[in-house]
Amino acid sequence: MSSPPHCEMPLPVTPMELYEKVALQGGTVRLLKSNKAPKNVVNLWNSLPQEEIDAAVKELLALKMDYKTLTGQEYKVGIPPTNSTPANNNSLATAEDDGDIVDPWTVQTTNAKGVDYDKLIVRFGSSKIDQELINRMEQVTGQKAHRFFRRGIFFSHRDMHQILDAYEMKKSFYLYTGRGPSSEAMHMGHLIPFIFTKWLQDVFDVPLVIQLTDDEKYLWKDITLEQAYYYAVENAKDIIACGFDINKTFIFSDLDYMGQSPGFYQNVVKIQKHVTFNQVKGIFGFGDSDCIGKISFPAIQAAPSFSTSFPHIFNGQKDIQCLIPCAIDQDPYFRMTRDVAPRIGYPKPALLHSVFFPALQGAQTKMSASDSNSSIFLTDTPKQIKTKINKHAFSGGKDTIEEHQQFGGNCEVDVSYMYLTFFLEDDEKLEKIRQDYSSGKLLTGELKKILIETLQPIIAEHQLRRKQVTNETVKQFMTPRKLVFDF
Repeated sequence: MSSPPHCEMPLPVTPMELYEKVALQGGTVRLLKSNKAPKNVVNLWNSLPQEEIDAAVKELLALKMDYKTLTGQEYKVGIPPTNSTPANNNSLATAEDDGDIVDPWTVQTTNAKGVDYDKLIVRFGSSKIDQELINRMEQVTGQKAHRFFRRGIFFSHRDMHQILDAYEMKKSFYLYTGRGPSSEAMHMGHLIPFIFTKWLQDVFDVPLVIQLTDDEKYLWKDITLEQAYYYAVENAKDIIACGFDINKTFIFSDLDYMGQSPGFYQNVVKIQKHVTFNQVKGIFGFGDSDCIGKISFPAIQAAPSFSTSFPHIFNGQKDIQCLIPCAIDQDPYFRMTRDVAPRIGYPKPALLHSVFFPALQGAQTKMSASDSNSSIFLTDTPKQIKTKINKHAFSGGKDTIEEHQQFGGNCEVDVSYMYLTFFLEDDEKLEKIRQDYSSGKLLTGELKKILIETLQPIIAEHQLRRKQVTNETVKQFMTPRKLVFDF
């Protein structure tokens, strides 16, 4: 039996680190207790062994004792040690009581306005991207903040100030983002992290690694390994079409790269050794019927956070911090990563979190690659784009023209307006649209027309760039090699 997690912690440990460990173990205990007698699940024992729960509780009590010894205070949920930032609660974050469910595989809300992101920040223990941080970004980079920053589309962060501190001291960092290739076609929402990541790379001039988790999709979906890899290659073409510089960007498939890089696999194993099965169940909600591939996968998504996973780029240096732009549902992976990082001698990755891209039918409905009308796909023709928006885009307008002109439309639930906040660059034009629609001066049909005319050229230009991306181009991006940076 391996040593309990708190025994593996290096000393000295800070009060905040210990507070986070107690929070993590508390989530594990809660999940184990809730799964003691699972409903509608048949397994050999019909319940979790009591000794497994007892061991987790014993570990929690030991951590609380360590916390009291270190701080002189009793551990209290939601009250971090004095002069510390909010806790990074690593338990699986769901909020069924207020209608929001957010985890790496499920995003659901009953609210037409979408997920309550302010509550999510509190629940995940991250920090809000405020005007002070945006101003500092502009001051440090000398560039106007990206519209995703200005409009709260990237709304939350972990340690972004550290990244800016390092950049001011001429210390390098690198970017890491990814895509789970579950289908051949990508939709507009899939472009959000790549549009933003390209801007970050252009502004900061740093290396970028992009992980294609084809192994994950094989484990979770009913597809073959060959299909998973094919989807990875096809998705890579769309990613490359965003305009990434081949001399500064490495794209890799897990199925392909894992066998080529001892450094990458060694980091996977280090992470696996320092995360217990109880912790993985607590963070991700895995059950006894899940295959062991799923249970071990989080370490694979965590490994690119460490520079030694890419020796051809970083020449073995292990102190280069990573910045990860991603949707907020991916945060559980990286809360786990940040917990492990100092125990295996690496800096914690910093994160930037985005909101979710709404489905055409409304923020409370699910976007699906199997439902062609749930989103605008990168393969859609101008006619398809027009038809989808006119027929399916959820409207915040009133039932009649007279009512709309009298009472105005609701931009907070109108999908056409939401999409414009993502893709219309001009802030003044967007604000005028908001005012005119809210006052009733702009009708729903006119708002949809503006969106159609905004998206059609964006997608047409993307399709032209993608046509120029050949299999040979993909191979060049996915070949492990030295980039233009010297480490």
